[in-house]
Amino acid sequence: MARKTTFALGFCNRGFMPGELILAARREMAQAVERQGYGYLLMDESATRYGGVETRDEGRIFARWLKEHEGEFDGVIFSMPIFADENGAIEALRDANVPILMQAYPDEIGRMDFKNRRDAYCGKFSVTDVFTQYRVPFTVMKPHVAHPLSDAFAKNLTEFAAVCQVVGGMKRFTIGAIGARTTAFKTVRFDELALQKYGITVESFDLSDLIFKVQNMADDAPGVAEKIERLQGYTDVSGVPDRNLKTLAKMSVVIDGYIDEYHLDALTLRCWNEMETILRVCPCVLLSELNDRGIVASCEIDLCSAITMRAMQLASGKPTAVLDWNNNYGEDEDKVILFHCGPVAQTLMTAKGTVTEHKMFAKGDPGSGWGSNEGRIAAFDMTFSNCRTEDGKLILYVSEGRFTKDVIEEGYFGCAGVASIPDLQEKLLKLARGGFKHHTSIGYGRMKSALTEAFTTYLGYDLVEID
Repeated sequence: MARKTTFALGFCNRGFMPGELILAARREMAQAVERQGYGYLLMDESATRYGGVETRDEGRIFARWLKEHEGEFDGVIFSMPIFADENGAIEALRDANVPILMQAYPDEIGRMDFKNRRDAYCGKFSVTDVFTQYRVPFTVMKPHVAHPLSDAFAKNLTEFAAVCQVVGGMKRFTIGAIGARTTAFKTVRFDELALQKYGITVESFDLSDLIFKVQNMADDAPGVAEKIERLQGYTDVSGVPDRNLKTLAKMSVVIDGYIDEYHLDALTLRCWNEMETILRVCPCVLLSELNDRGIVASCEIDLCSAITMRAMQLASGKPTAVLDWNNNYGEDEDKVILFHCGPVAQTLMTAKGTVTEHKMFAKGDPGSGWGSNEGRIAAFDMTFSNCRTEDGKLILYVSEGRFTKDVIEEGYFGCAGVASIPDLQEKLLKLARGGFKHHTSIGYGRMKSALTEAFTTYLGYDLVEID
């Protein structure tokens, strides 16, 4: 079971201010974090005066405490109940190596006497200025000051948790590329060395190895029966011929072997047309199932889409998908049909899909395309994003829209949904001029702010603004 998002809590002190306020802040911040369902670590209050940080020596004490608990927290919340001391703060956090949220308490009208006045509004700038001088990244959010138990801070906390999950999961991870680039699509080319600069390792597998293993796997080999049962419970495979269903199950066993042996966090697959002509299946439903299992899987060797899929999965905790910018929706210029053959996680669909023969492959070679998981994408607020590599850089865009309940006619094959995106035509112009592909990755919920913060403040990606 995955550990829930956990924050290390730090607090500032300033000798001539009412330091007793820190004791209340420790209780209030812990309560705020627990209320949102997150975990926290709190240095013992006896470690320093009031359990806060003022001097350089106290900062070093806090830094040692963080080091002792390295790996147990995803981010730091640095709370300023009063005017902060920047020297203690930078000593405490310069080597934190996780996202840092700067939180400052508001003052209250009627409680502005010296006993109760905080001046954290001002002190927050003292800290952020010095952190900027030291080039230590940090997160600030609106409003400038917010009480930990306020609704505003609850929203801040949820977004910061998403930032921490994205940063923690994207700093170092491994993507498997099964097969060479689909010959017809130069649009999915990527620079492997550029990705490595950002901590993204690519492991490549020859498609012939997968095909050989599938062809030489016995029907009763370990895992095959379990995979068939899994697919039967996952979606409607009643129309799939027995031979083709067994082949899909064997392919799933092989792919799981790659995932386990090479510790893959995500993968992309050359899905046409060798699998269809040689194995007589298309792997759409397997990618759908992988995404529902929490293993990011993109099709057509679109590795860059898998990168943004992973980021959105980390931010939302829900499956993601890669889709084509495929069709206009009548005369509505702010609506588009987003589509793929069937790799969409069923969590994102209106209901279980139905595995059919891929109509494009069946047209020229009947019986060759069993595996397309057809259905419709549900209505939900969504984020869309994608990336490319150029000149050693990872370049991304991110924006938001909503999948609607608009009907797509029954004869439309594959898995698709109608997306409503404000100023869509202008965004499409920017994507075309920016050299972005015909695919986009989509995720559940509105994540633009959290993703932008993670990408630019902590991960060093180049962001192209399309809104």
